[in-house]
Amino acid sequence: MTDITQISGTTRVFAILADPIHHVQTPQAMNRLFSSMGLDQVLVPFHVSPSDLERVVNGLRGIKSLDGFIVTVPHKTAIVDLCDSVSEAARLVGAVNVVTRTCDGKLHGEILDGEGFVSGLRQAGIELEGRAVYLAGAGGAANAIAFALAASGIGWLTIANRSREKATSLVDRLAKAFPDLQVTVGTSDPSGYDLVVNGTSLGLKEGDPLPCDVTLLTADQVVAEIIMKPVITPLLAAAQKVGCRIHEGLPMLLCQIELMAAAMSSSKKESCHECV
Repeated sequence: MTDITQISGTTRVFAILADPIHHVQTPQAMNRLFSSMGLDQVLVPFHVSPSDLERVVNGLRGIKSLDGFIVTVPHKTAIVDLCDSVSEAARLVGAVNVVTRTCDGKLHGEILDGEGFVSGLRQAGIELEGRAVYLAGAGGAANAIAFALAASGIGWLTIANRSREKATSLVDRLAKAFPDLQVTVGTSDPSGYDLVVNGTSLGLKEGDPLPCDVTLLTADQVVAEIIMKPVITPLLAAAQKVGCRIHEGLPMLLCQIELMAAAMSSSKKESCHECV
């Protein structure tokens, strides 16, 4: 097993870009995986503000020992235009959370958020087929989750967002891609849905407003988060008080780790060694 603390001139480097960065748990999980696989690779956190994103990404292109990076809140939509190419899923969703760097500095973006979230629900035994789902948010992560939920066989999806324009745009794209799915723009009212999902960053910072009206939650609902820290967000705490089943944010990450590792440790990295 490779000791990730023994970084050398041959170590392949990956990064995660976020703002804030203190809450991320991907480096710990990814580095454990690299170590268990005996790979001379390391993933490090980069605190990057939105105003600096383009400058940082352009700089990363020139780091020949860098094979790629993970992108999280709030950069998932902004990064799309900074990539040279994106996968079909990322194009459809309009967001990217994994970027691989080729030998010549080209950047290719993919989106794995939605697949990871749905896999986490299924591993927890949460049924999706035919269910009615309320999703708060219309940003990068919410877009990915919305398309993955639509593909999972749910029967109804409501998108609620502070910007109604963004929610409407997401609903329109979902309706075109999944014509048999009932999809609507919602309000702050999550009542009547089988599954309530927070696809926003609300709850990450102390004092954040709640993503929906928690006074309307009922005990027969499942309430799910994408935020990993705090583990119990104000939304989940409110849901617990009502008697809802809760689903924490960590499973979404755990279900993405191997997908991310596969994307970032693909065979093309071998050609990058020739460029060093």
